Amino acid sequence: MTYALIEQAKDVLRHNDRGTYTVPTDGLYPFQWNWDSCLSALGLSHLDEARAWTEIDTLFAHQWDDGMVPHIIFHTPNDSYFPGADVWRTGRDVPTTGITQPPVAGFCVKRLFDRCQDRDLARARARALVPQIHAWHEWFFRCRDPRGTGLVAILHPWESGRDNSVDWDAALDRVPTEGVEPFVRRDTQHANPAHRPTQKQYEQFMWLVQHFRDLGWDNSKLHDASPFQVVDPGFNAILIRSCSDLADLAQELGETEIAQKSRDFAARGAAALDGLWSAEHGQYVCFDRAVGELVDSPSIGGILAAFTDIPPQNALAIAARINLLAKEAKFMVPSHAPKAAEFDPLRYWRGPVWLIVNYMIADGMERAGQHEIVERIVSDSLRLIELGGFAEYYGPLDGEPCGGDRFTWTAAIVIEFLTRQKALA
Repeated sequence: MTYALIEQAKDVLRHNDRGTYTVPTDGLYPFQWNWDSCLSALGLSHLDEARAWTEIDTLFAHQWDDGMVPHIIFHTPNDSYFPGADVWRTGRDVPTTGITQPPVAGFCVKRLFDRCQDRDLARARARALVPQIHAWHEWFFRCRDPRGTGLVAILHPWESGRDNSVDWDAALDRVPTEGVEPFVRRDTQHANPAHRPTQKQYEQFMWLVQHFRDLGWDNSKLHDASPFQVVDPGFNAILIRSCSDLADLAQELGETEIAQKSRDFAARGAAALDGLWSAEHGQYVCFDRAVGELVDSPSIGGILAAFTDIPPQNALAIAARINLLAKEAKFMVPSHAPKAAEFDPLRYWRGPVWLIVNYMIADGMERAGQHEIVERIVSDSLRLIELGGFAEYYGPLDGEPCGGDRFTWTAAIVIEFLTRQKALA
């Protein structure tokens, strides 16, 4: 069964391979997405190490001069996705969006390097990527943490990767919809509209895009000009972990200055992350920087914070939190608490299970010594695949597959989980 499932997952990766980058899935997402590519590279490395490095190289070939790595690269024209390059108008030779996504690259490159078979190849490719990843990290703290708090804000829900999370509801209420240019969504033509963000949310998403576009995509202005400024613990944990991993990799490659700066970023971020801990929920929560208040929302973002090194007592509390959720849902880990009023089991990030988040939570909890929880998460993830194939995400109550199918990063994470099981056997 393990061998057959790995081969099926590899077939998905091959199907979505466009030569130097992968698309998440046909139709629904026909371009290169930032954190999709980085996490997919982990799966690709089990097929072809050089191809895995190329996946990340291609992403960073489109890094902006200020250091930002955009969330989508429009390599070839395709009208099956909205909003396309004609809406973003970022002025790049190869069109990109003007916002970013969770910075998993530092973690992924370190993992590719640590387990490589071709050491010379890995050293050469990592040596080229380390300064680029570091420039992205510097951009975050310069442009998304202008007051030097140690934590960065997202300025658009799409940057979080958790587009319609309950975490954003209150902040989105401050985003108007008046003046939004008429548009026709494409996502609802490829997936069940009941599983996707609402029309009002899309109008708010587009208002932010137009607002930033009117500011010329000037990242020195966007933070303070945005009505949406949310400090997401999961997003920041990914950044902190990537800074820490990049520090270790840079040190090994002789990049001592980058190593020290990266350690400093990670240390400041880890200290500041403590301020997002909610004893009431037994997990971290978001902070709405625009109004200066914590967000009372027990979502997956506050559990994903375990991806980085957190205090042992907090890791223990998060393990207890996941065990509590396991009494409310059949499959771990739901993206929102099932007993919360806003929970929607099939609507994107308001309830469904996502394997990439399961992977990062499991990785962090394993580092924290919470092995029982890790086994539950891995087991549930693989059961979802057996029930529903390589879907984009799944219902936590019944395992219903939702969104796109033959999904690249889902397949990549399946390979990661199965090879881990084989290594432990």
